[in-house]
Amino acid sequence: MGLTIRGKHLPLPILQGGMGVGVSLDRLAGAVAACGGMGTISTAVCGFDEPDFATDPKGANLRALAAQVRRAKELSHGSGLVAINAMVATTQYAESVRTALCAGVDVVVCGAGLPRDLPAIAAEVPESDAALAPVVSGGRAAGLICRLWDKHHHRIPDFMVLEGPLAGGHLGFSKEEAREAQAGNPKSLSDLLREVLEAIAPYRDKYGRDIPVFVAGGISDGAEMARYMKEGAAGAQFATRFIATEECDASPAYKQRLLDARDEDIAIVQSPVGLPGRALRSPLIQRVEAGTQPAVERCIKCLSACDYKTAPYCISRALIAAVRGDWENGLFFCGAGAGKVNRLSTVRAQMEQIMSEWRAAQ
Repeated sequence: MGLTIRGKHLPLPILQGGMGVGVSLDRLAGAVAACGGMGTISTAVCGFDEPDFATDPKGANLRALAAQVRRAKELSHGSGLVAINAMVATTQYAESVRTALCAGVDVVVCGAGLPRDLPAIAAEVPESDAALAPVVSGGRAAGLICRLWDKHHHRIPDFMVLEGPLAGGHLGFSKEEAREAQAGNPKSLSDLLREVLEAIAPYRDKYGRDIPVFVAGGISDGAEMARYMKEGAAGAQFATRFIATEECDASPAYKQRLLDARDEDIAIVQSPVGLPGRALRSPLIQRVEAGTQPAVERCIKCLSACDYKTAPYCISRALIAAVRGDWENGLFFCGAGAGKVNRLSTVRAQMEQIMSEWRAAQ
């Protein structure tokens, strides 16, 4: 059942997706790892709660990240793996990766951009042997990353996360594709998986080892995970369902908003990152849609491509507001199946339920 990733044992084929700002930090990641899965800390503005964040946001983020990685590792008791999710689109992308590697993180996962230089960044911390993995949306991206890493760094990804159009947060698909998926006509994750497996096959052969692919985005239970594993996936990544746990780092008010959500409350939004995203239709989103959201007045330069003068809203402030439970001003990212999450649970109960469903589907 378990698998080995760059010499590290992952007892269960379950990844917890990275959720920022502040939704998946050390408590959630450590709890998932303690149950034998891969728990993930989101590096996005993770120092928002530090006392000096207002005056030194970059320093606060890196200091907090190092502490969170160490705490999650302690909470894991060496059972599963602790990862970070670092968005390529952030200005602190490389610094965050280096900081997490120095703190002893097991895995680095990168999305929201093409992590073409990730192996070079990791090489700057030679004492680390962390696994490196990109988030991809299909075979084209998977093949491109393998080709670039092979040519320039003489290595291939240790695994990949294939994120379909039903995922929460930032999406590697157009708004139209995301809307079609929300309406019940998603691009088949099975087709995407087949594309990715075909694209990476030459590199698996060249290096003589597997590149496990974990499917993500709209995976509702262990039975679906089992089906995709029969199609060649190594396991699945879950995110939204882990928000509704006692260990999740988000505020109780955030969790309650998720528990109260219905299918019709989920919207496809345009993010200042430059990608569409899936979130609850909070008053902030309604103001953006109506063109009444006030202009951004202050910028901490968290995103490489964001121009605060034209951005529809400040994503850092919106995500910080959300994690603190501010419904009026928050951006509440969620997956397409958020309407089915209606009960607060624990990480252990969620992990046991997923594996029970997986066994029943064998």
